[in-house]
Amino acid sequence: MSVPPYQAKAEFFRMLGHPVRIRVLELLQNGPMPVRDLLVAIDVEPSALSQQLAVLRRSGIVTASREGSTVGYAPAGGDVADLMQAARRILIEVLSGQGALLAELRDVEVAAR
Repeated sequence: MSVPPYQAKAEFFRMLGHPVRIRVLELLQNGPMPVRDLLVAIDVEPSALSQQLAVLRRSGIVTASREGSTVGYAPAGGDVADLMQAARRILIEVLSGQGALLAELRDVEVAAR
């Protein structure tokens, strides 16, 4: 039995629903990175990063490669960077709207005094 597309999308967005996973995807937009560099940039325990990288890898959104003792990660495709950029644009738009509402509420409060 196949999963309806809306359910698959919901599961995909749930998979993205962790700050460390989002930060990893943001960092990987600039190209592949070894785990040691991800650890420095994200400042989490190695076991926590490993767990989140495993989730991203199982989902197929990142790939891992080994060179000697160094393990590196990269986005599985260019669409990952597009997704992060789209999320940033949407968030800016949402927050801009909230800023305008906040300013309007403040103006009303000042006028009421």
